[in-house]
Amino acid sequence: MKGAAAAVFVLSLLLTGIDGAPTGTSRNWDIYSYHINSTVTSRYAITVITSRVANRQDNTTEIDFHVKIPKTAYISKFRMTIDGKTYDGIVKQKEEAKKQYTDAVSRGQSAGMISTVGRTLEDFKTSVAVAAHSKVTFELTYEELLQRRLGKYELLINTQPGQPVKDFKIEVKMYEKPGINFLEVTGSLAEKDLANAVTKSRAEKEAWVNFYPTHDQQTKCDGCGETGLNGDLKIMYDVNRPQSQGDVVEHGGYFVHFFAPTDLPRIPKNVVFLIDQSGSMHGRKMEQTRDALLRILEDLAEDDFFGLILFDNKVTPWKNELLQANPSNLDQAKAFVREITDRGSTDINAAVLKGVEMIKKHPREGSASILILLTDGDPTSGETNQGKIQSNAREAIGKKFPLYCLGFGMDVNFEFLQKMAKENSGVARRIYEDSDAALQLKGFYEEVATPLLTDVEMNYTGASNLTQTTFSHYYNGSEIVVAGHINDNNIEDFSTDVIAISRHSKVMYRDIKPTKAERPPAVLSVYENFLQRLWACLTVKQLLEKELTLTGEEKEAAKKQVVELSLKYSFVTPHTSMVVTKPEGESSQVADKPKEGMKQHSGGSTSSLLTTGGLPSISSRSGGYGARVASFPTYHHTPLLASSDDYDDADMMLSGLDYGASPPMLKHFGAPAGPPGLPGGFGSSGGYGGSRSSGSQPKSGRTASIKLSRPTSGAGRASSYPRHRPTSGPSFVVPTDVYFTSVVVPSTARFLLAADGQATPLCFDIPLGKSLKLLEDPASGFRMNGELSSSGAGGFQKIVIRDIAGNGTSLYTLEFSISDIIATDHAQGHDPMSTPWPGKEKEVTILRPGLTVDSLMVIIREGEADVTLGSTRVVILLHQQNGEKFLWPAVRTRPQGGTGIIGKPSVVYEKIPASKLRIHGEEVDTSRVAAQDYSIKAAPMVPCMLVSLRDALQRELSDFTVSSL
Repeated sequence: MKGAAAAVFVLSLLLTGIDGAPTGTSRNWDIYSYHINSTVTSRYAITVITSRVANRQDNTTEIDFHVKIPKTAYISKFRMTIDGKTYDGIVKQKEEAKKQYTDAVSRGQSAGMISTVGRTLEDFKTSVAVAAHSKVTFELTYEELLQRRLGKYELLINTQPGQPVKDFKIEVKMYEKPGINFLEVTGSLAEKDLANAVTKSRAEKEAWVNFYPTHDQQTKCDGCGETGLNGDLKIMYDVNRPQSQGDVVEHGGYFVHFFAPTDLPRIPKNVVFLIDQSGSMHGRKMEQTRDALLRILEDLAEDDFFGLILFDNKVTPWKNELLQANPSNLDQAKAFVREITDRGSTDINAAVLKGVEMIKKHPREGSASILILLTDGDPTSGETNQGKIQSNAREAIGKKFPLYCLGFGMDVNFEFLQKMAKENSGVARRIYEDSDAALQLKGFYEEVATPLLTDVEMNYTGASNLTQTTFSHYYNGSEIVVAGHINDNNIEDFSTDVIAISRHSKVMYRDIKPTKAERPPAVLSVYENFLQRLWACLTVKQLLEKELTLTGEEKEAAKKQVVELSLKYSFVTPHTSMVVTKPEGESSQVADKPKEGMKQHSGGSTSSLLTTGGLPSISSRSGGYGARVASFPTYHHTPLLASSDDYDDADMMLSGLDYGASPPMLKHFGAPAGPPGLPGGFGSSGGYGGSRSSGSQPKSGRTASIKLSRPTSGAGRASSYPRHRPTSGPSFVVPTDVYFTSVVVPSTARFLLAADGQATPLCFDIPLGKSLKLLEDPASGFRMNGELSSSGAGGFQKIVIRDIAGNGTSLYTLEFSISDIIATDHAQGHDPMSTPWPGKEKEVTILRPGLTVDSLMVIIREGEADVTLGSTRVVILLHQQNGEKFLWPAVRTRPQGGTGIIGKPSVVYEKIPASKLRIHGEEVDTSRVAAQDYSIKAAPMVPCMLVSLRDALQRELSDFTVSSL
């Protein structure tokens, strides 16, 4: 970005008459752009948060950057760009970074801040002094390998910018080689009024999710206000599993093997629960523990055997032996659980040994044993030496079965539980003292409730530098992941061999090999060789876990390997820190990876994120950002109309005030250099694109050659046709059972309509050349019409957006064509002004005058124009295919009660036999076809159920045609 960005020209005619003020006028800085872009490729997620902030005060202001990231992620990049100069964070060994911090402290420059640790998130904070009327761009990248739990992966994205942001969006792109079989978006940012700001789309192996809230939505949603959004977006999905032996992905000499067979019988289990009933469990903890145990007992299968052991300073088994989980025994156990009360101290050692004894006394052929410990404190009775307790547990269990340790609350010695669990093939999990603690306990149990395999060995030929390859148990809904290096990048000599114990016998899965055709496209990843980074991330994670159980030279060797990998791949881990370099005159900061359970401290102490050096300041903080106004002279800054090279980011007009000198009247506004155009829009619930004729044979058109992969079996007939000529590139398979080498391209455009509860959307066709009513919202005055091209690719040649007054007159008009955008302010009586579509790293922003600046805003980047008016937000995408350009509208935030071709959010249909669907109680003919989704910048080919426009929208085409735009 360095040296490539520029100020955004804001037309002076658009500034006249702005007498309103946006929310939060007391702020001395504005976040004018906040983007979160996440790319998931083969379960490896790389997320980039980019925040652009302007200081609109007349003197220097210190601005904070504060975000929350998943605890399972590693920060791998951080940079600040100020007035065209970039300052990168550098990952160093912790001791070296600490010395830098200590030296700063000795100079009297300490000002520490700590990353707090919550249930699933960690804080990252930094700050920088920004000169008057200047800007700063913060960019943070973090990486994580998504873990499968209960049959799904979850990508968690948190956002709390601290104020409403005009240009706010979250974009997620996903690629999974086996195919994505379900996609769900939840979280507080996907609920109630914000639900219509979420759009998603799926192709066979790809999926797109985006969140485009309007400025108005960011202030009126639950938990929102002057500080804007504050919540989570959770994207959950799973992949197809056509092969029991798993899925192997190879790229750049590295591989990852995802192993999660489903065609296995469950293994009956022997489970013993060790329940802490010491005095510290008094009250709510004990109540929630009883509640969770009652729910868990309900879920035991009748071929399971179970035991209950209570402990304080004494050990009290419910029964001295394991009992079958039949109705009679379960009823007695529930009565026992209801009477559990807190008392005494904590003898963890005796409880664990008693549980091991109970399991060993009752061995069962073809079963899997599990020991689950729940405690909220340190050992205070009996054997209290933690090392001795760990040794006793390790010797007693003898690697025969796993021990899972659940630590209740923040006072428990979690590292002690982690080590004891890891030494015995288990894991430790913290249970948080919240209202859902019982559900947390139940949720953990569900993860281990259904064992499918034991003693799993993952063997590889022709590979080295492997991650963990032996696993005590494989549970239903989970996944075993192994990564490594393919020797000499020789795929031919690479093979897999999995051996494990099922319910009644040994099972073997052999020789699954990746092929070149299955390699994921590198362009989907932020880093070209993402599998190498996946391998490094998994290796570091497992080494850190293993380090807990090691001592002496082995522990130092593991730590050395963690440091080497972390420095090579720029991961911030418990053994490395990121030194954040600042402009001259300001000291550096050191960002550390905090440990689980670390509590928040004030500045000056050793901390997870330490800030050294500071300015004399008066703090004024709100939400995730804060401003500290320093009493230093105003820094030099460049006025708005200076050379584009003098600016790093796009400028914006807010509250009638710019961040520099006001521009003169302009007949034409150009596209000065700005931030790079980000990946385009994603699938709108109702704004899909694509085109082809309806189920009948096309009436007219031209022939286009299409390169297809021939199915291995099936008749060679063509019952459906993809509408568009493909771009050059690899073969693709239309998601039907047909194949062909050439088709007639009909003169229609295809629209897609999302279907509630169905993975496959509907689609319908409209003849080219029609002028259509696309979307209208009478409440806000938004109206969008479009004219389809009369030939060519099948998109729109012109789209017009109008801001309509209550009397029906146009206040403002935006005309989009394939060559330029024309803006006309009718209310002010100004002449139309045009700009060409900007190229790379350029951006144009338009704000319409009115009572508030929220009435209309347009951000134009390479290949897309983001338009917001009231509660409506749409993106106009400029596509190019086979040398032909065309437009396509994508609805990002749909207004309530909107009408038009793409005004309907979704439809409900039911599949019935004989190639029919039931829509609104009527049976309609359909066929499964394919179309390109042009509401996504990548325009992927997606399957859809083809019906008539009338069946899809319950209206006639004439209801949507207009005589003029």
